Amino acid sequence: MIAWTRPRVALLAATAPVAAAGAWVLQHVDPNQPGNLLPKCLFHELTGWWCPGCGMTRALHALVHGDAGQALHMNPLGVVMLAVLPAMLLWSWGWQPRWLRPFMRWAMDPRLWLVLIPAYWLLRNLPWPPFTWMAPPA
Repeated sequence: MIAWTRPRVALLAATAPVAAAGAWVLQHVDPNQPGNLLPKCLFHELTGWWCPGCGMTRALHALVHGDAGQALHMNPLGVVMLAVLPAMLLWSWGWQPRWLRPFMRWAMDPRLWLVLIPAYWLLRNLPWPPFTWMAPPA
């Protein structure tokens, strides 16, 4: 059972309008169009390499428009993490159904993320398939 403390309720209350505003912007601004108002990844602009978050704006744009396949093409790990992070938050707040325990046992282990994210960062910058499939189109 989730303990609905004031800080948690405040967090959700503050997050909801920010998420709604972000969804509205992504509904009306296409990050795939040249000259759009959305910022580019500074790391990619400076180095030419893809960071773990590169392609997330375009992935979120695709998700807002209902195109999960395109979103996965832009940033596969980021899209998967979008689904896992709310479950991790609820788990840490006390919602711990028995059927979710095997998954959460490894998802809540920081060692997984300390290996997975840098590995993803490295692999998506390798110049041959299948690793190039992890990088968003330029």
